[in-house]
Amino acid sequence: MNALKEALAALDGAKAMAQLSASGSLPLDVSGVQEVIAQEDLLIETAQKDGYVTDEGSGYTVVLDTNLTPELIEEGYVRETISKLQTMRKDAGFEVMDHICVYVTGNAEIEAIMKKNEAEIKKVVLADEIVYGTPESFVKEWNLNGKDVTFGVRKV
Repeated sequence: MNALKEALAALDGAKAMAQLSASGSLPLDVSGVQEVIAQEDLLIETAQKDGYVTDEGSGYTVVLDTNLTPELIEEGYVRETISKLQTMRKDAGFEVMDHICVYVTGNAEIEAIMKKNEAEIKKVVLADEIVYGTPESFVKEWNLNGKDVTFGVRKV
């Protein structure tokens, strides 16, 4: 019985399932003896790997990779920054087409992400300038995914 467990454990699971699906049985070498294991002889369980989500339907299986890459995390911070700045524009009473100056301070990581993505942020929030330093005019503290930062907006 241990030899059978070892033989099954040594199999490539994907190839073994393909063989079982195609023929309903699986040829297996157990301690030098050729055995044929039927699909109904096996208890087959699927396990979900961490960082992936699967769903099945209509004969198809879809697998999504939910692991966060540094690029995705950065994009999330950019989107959150834009969202907070747009909220501040509205709360400050600016018109939709008003150009602004943005101020940021209080978190070196957020500042670095903003510098790297400055052109995109400026374009979306209609900022003529982003100042890295003491905020002026309409100022608010935010928490972006666990990182505290202070933004300021001023109409140009």
